[in-house]
Amino acid sequence: MSQEITFQVQPGGSLRGEIRVPGDKSMSHRSIMLGSIAEGVTHVRGFLNAEDAMSTLEAFRAMGVIIEGPVNGEVTIHGVGKHGLKAPEKPLNLGNSGTSMRLLSGLLAGQAFDCTLTGDKSLESRPMRRVTGPLAEMGAVIETQDNGTAPLHIKGQAGKLKGMHYDMPIASAQVKSCLLLAGMYAEGETSVTEPAPTRDHTERMLNGFGYPVVREGSTARIDSKGKLTATEIDVPSDISSTAFFLVGASIAPDSDVTLKHVGINPTRTGVIDILRLMGANIEVLNEREVGGEPVADLRVRSAQLKGINIPEELVPLAIDEFPVLFVAAACAEGQTVLTGAKELRVKESDRIQVMADGLQILGVDAQPTEDGMIIQGGGNIGGGEVDSHGDHRIAMSFSIAGLRANAPITIKDCANVNTSFKDVPALTTQLRLKLSML
Repeated sequence: MSQEITFQVQPGGSLRGEIRVPGDKSMSHRSIMLGSIAEGVTHVRGFLNAEDAMSTLEAFRAMGVIIEGPVNGEVTIHGVGKHGLKAPEKPLNLGNSGTSMRLLSGLLAGQAFDCTLTGDKSLESRPMRRVTGPLAEMGAVIETQDNGTAPLHIKGQAGKLKGMHYDMPIASAQVKSCLLLAGMYAEGETSVTEPAPTRDHTERMLNGFGYPVVREGSTARIDSKGKLTATEIDVPSDISSTAFFLVGASIAPDSDVTLKHVGINPTRTGVIDILRLMGANIEVLNEREVGGEPVADLRVRSAQLKGINIPEELVPLAIDEFPVLFVAAACAEGQTVLTGAKELRVKESDRIQVMADGLQILGVDAQPTEDGMIIQGGGNIGGGEVDSHGDHRIAMSFSIAGLRANAPITIKDCANVNTSFKDVPALTTQLRLKLSML
């Protein structure tokens, strides 16, 4: 990104107040994708107006979809139907968004036109064979770089894709969603079996648009016979963004925060389960269902956390929240051990190594392992300068660490916070986190 942003967090403080954090990024992406290929006009509220979701929105505009907004989180999508997308005039630049690239590769594999997907330096270093491999088995023709990374050159294979069954070797919602979207354009049935539960927003939202997806245990099934009918979508607050404040209010003394209208989809609540195992005081209030997705208000108050061995079955349900969970572990009494999280090494950064490096700079005993980390908690968090490596979740996690630090923390390379989390200064000021942008 062109603009260099540095965060500085003053030590100490507590979090107090009531806020609604920005809308769920996973659902914002999918609302644009499915609304664009639906028949009729789809209205979306709570859309995340941040760079990643906007990359998806601009991609569909480039393919001929009229999209109004976002204005105050509201978007109106004039769907073109399942076969109504048009060839973009130039490559689709998806910025930093791995979700956009992986899901679009499935949706575009069965179109009648060719397309190229590009992104920023970080995105073009991320592994794409996990989607291009199984798509090729369905008949897709996608050229990658020699190491399997983007740019992706997708040859339109309209009418040529064949449905198949795929057993995912690694639990990944992006891979599952990619193949289900391709299955909408494939002859016969496409089914995907996951080794552990992953977020199911794609299946829920397809059903919300009237396109049948059948769930049988750990397998999801789809075929090309359905159509999408426009609908109303109310995007709840993103639990991944909420997680920063769940940890912050847990570790900072005298904290009491209520987080409003949070999506508590059971495939996403691993962070709540893990924090509760560590002794966090989190209340789930006012549970309700909005547009097929469970929503609630979360009240979190200070608690003395304790170190745990994180159950591996919870890892896929909290994969995006581990950077800030490492901060919770640093503040907990005793040792926390994470295993089974090798996926963290191929996110926007190598989140295991980058978090370990930063925590060590701040005086925390954090030892990276091949598939996780061992953190000795209970000591002091010091001040210092850490590098987020352009990873928005790393930047926000070290911002939260400042609540328990004994000196200021400076965090470099924070511009990408805008990919997922708009209005950070306003939200943190509202909750009394002492963060400034340099």
